Amino acid sequence: MASKLIIFFLIIVSFTTISVLGEEQGFGRPLDRKLLGLKKEKLSHFRFYFHDIVGGHNATAVQVVPAPSNKSATLFGQIMMIDNPLTLGPKSSSKTVGKAQGFYASAAQQEVAFLMVMNFAFIEGKYNGSTLSILGRNNGGSSRVREMPVIGGSRLFRFARGYAEATTHSYDPKTGDAVIEYNVYVFHY
Repeated sequence: MASKLIIFFLIIVSFTTISVLGEEQGFGRPLDRKLLGLKKEKLSHFRFYFHDIVGGHNATAVQVVPAPSNKSATLFGQIMMIDNPLTLGPKSSSKTVGKAQGFYASAAQQEVAFLMVMNFAFIEGKYNGSTLSILGRNNGGSSRVREMPVIGGSRLFRFARGYAEATTHSYDPKTGDAVIEYNVYVFHY
């Protein structure tokens, strides 16, 4: 009788173990990075110029939500959709290496600060078709150099992480057009 109880107990334990292991394997499991073709992680630096063209016939930044009519000095609530060129130099005639696509929103009532949500979509060289994703605060009014996080990327930038520094190169208060120098530091495989 004792041997039957032991066998019954072992059968029950084995079914429990199989079902628990099966559940763990079905949802998530550790992977060797080599299975995804990931090599050694590296740190890269990219420098380019972001052309935010608000005025004229060829605007690359357009207002999609106006600021409420409360006459806020910071334009709190305004949202701008962008498809801004990224160039090697500060002149608009410089070689284009990509586009900044996404939006920025005036997100502060007491100071000039923006929520930046954008992808740097590269079109040049080995980075053609790869993107870096930025999501963060750009305190445009209070800092000469603004820092925003790189939260990911695609293709050559899978698993990317890092930060982007933005410095205003030029700004035209009449048109609202701006050229911003970006220095992006990113870990990627």
